[in-house]
Amino acid sequence: MEIDKAIRESDDRRLKTKYNNAIYVIKRALALYSIEEVAFSFNGGKDSTVLLHLLRAGYFLHKMEQKCSNGGLTSFPIRTIYFESSAAFPEINSFTYDTASSYGLQLDIISSDFKSGLEKLLKANPIRAIFLGVRIGDPTAVGQEQFSPSSPGWPPFMRVNPILDWSYRDVWAFILTCKVQYCSLYDQGYTSIGSIHDTVPNALLSISDSCCKEKFKPAYLLSDGRLERAGRAKKFSSSSNADGNGSGSVDSHKSSLLVASVIAVGEEILFGTVEDQLGPSLRRKIHSIGWSVPQTVVVQNDKDSVAEEVERRKSTNDMVFIYGGVGPLHSDVTLAGVAKAFGVRLAPDEEFEEYLRHLISDHCTGDQNEMALLPEGITELLHHEKLAVPLIKCQNVIIFTATNATELDNEWDCLIELTRSCGFLPMMVPYVSKHLQTNLSDVRIKVYHFTQFINFYCDMI
Repeated sequence: MEIDKAIRESDDRRLKTKYNNAIYVIKRALALYSIEEVAFSFNGGKDSTVLLHLLRAGYFLHKMEQKCSNGGLTSFPIRTIYFESSAAFPEINSFTYDTASSYGLQLDIISSDFKSGLEKLLKANPIRAIFLGVRIGDPTAVGQEQFSPSSPGWPPFMRVNPILDWSYRDVWAFILTCKVQYCSLYDQGYTSIGSIHDTVPNALLSISDSCCKEKFKPAYLLSDGRLERAGRAKKFSSSSNADGNGSGSVDSHKSSLLVASVIAVGEEILFGTVEDQLGPSLRRKIHSIGWSVPQTVVVQNDKDSVAEEVERRKSTNDMVFIYGGVGPLHSDVTLAGVAKAFGVRLAPDEEFEEYLRHLISDHCTGDQNEMALLPEGITELLHHEKLAVPLIKCQNVIIFTATNATELDNEWDCLIELTRSCGFLPMMVPYVSKHLQTNLSDVRIKVYHFTQFINFYCDMI
């Protein structure tokens, strides 16, 4: 089989790992369900194109393991679902039908609403599982595993996600290594294709042209896979920009006191074996931007303890700052605790993985890179040129990786610079400390205050 042969001959160890994991999922599904009970959702995009060829390879290997004759395996026996829309690019439609012809796909075309069309299809056919080209980072991927039942309100079937942990880089590495055909739009600067109403070429791939005609590099040259959706048009609600310039939300914050909590993770602090120098410094920094810090909490190096404290603070504070328990050891619990507090899982983050790959090179490979796991669907990376890796922000929780005062100073300064340009933290009027010294004894001070109170009371009556 040409796909399997191309991967086996490749020098890309990461791609081989991803391929083997995906093939395992496919063969597992084919062992659980008969060929009549499975289907494949194909939309002509790069992810479903990869999945098509993975399924071809997986089906071939599955039949070989069953010691079946490889005769007749040139066709693709898995039922293929295609949602045909008037808003689809013509190139997507033509690529889909050309691919169906080339590989003998049994197309079930849905032209109506996808949900109702799927319900009708599943009623007429004994489909129990559908292979999907969903990847972590996709809007629909949150909470999904490689085998996930369909969502409530949808017809019942098992969602099978063989490439769930694949990155943008992995997808293109597979396509280029296996030399398979893909939609021509990807050669025109499109990196994530939706409908004709919400998709444009990715501006990050734009190149200058002497004839003043805008041109774009192909999609596989996008250096940061996290930005593959930069060509998708974003829709904003009027409530998110009330005054037309985005300052409304900040002004509303400035009219009230903003409150933050500080959480330190580390049993060495609780046991008194290490003096916490970061906590007092961080509180002073937060006060310097006018925020109140009514509480600082130290929790033991345990995922459940971190999760419990973060869950308690995130709903009652405007922001939660947390430090400690971060690093490449098994004692790393901060990110796991934050993920549990928000009810999400840890999932591979392609952008963060790229930073780690630059730092530790070949040691940051495939499924061994547990350091690249971040809370799924809620993580925002805050970039700054002075930081080796971005700061991690999960909704209203900011995680510092600093282990000493110098590192904390650097991370805080970068955060403040980012705040001035992007508004991560509303800047309030700083707290001002004033000191008063007196040589009076405690008794004379108390007599003075008592006299003042009596005078005030007499004036009132």
